[in-house]
Amino acid sequence: MTFKIKEDKIETENKTIRFPIPLIKEIEKQIVGKNVTFSKFVIQACEYALENIEKK
Repeated sequence: MTFKIKEDKIETENKTIRFPIPLIKEIEKQIVGKNVTFSKFVIQACEYALENIEKK
């Protein structure tokens, strides 16, 4: 098996946001043992929210 470089990276930009500490703790509790970072969880949650937002 040969090493293959994945080219599925998307362009990103750093944003600094503040989270309430209880929310951080709950997110961290939910991602324990899963192959997902805090940032990836937040990105997925935002994508889900945008896809499911009520349309006027």
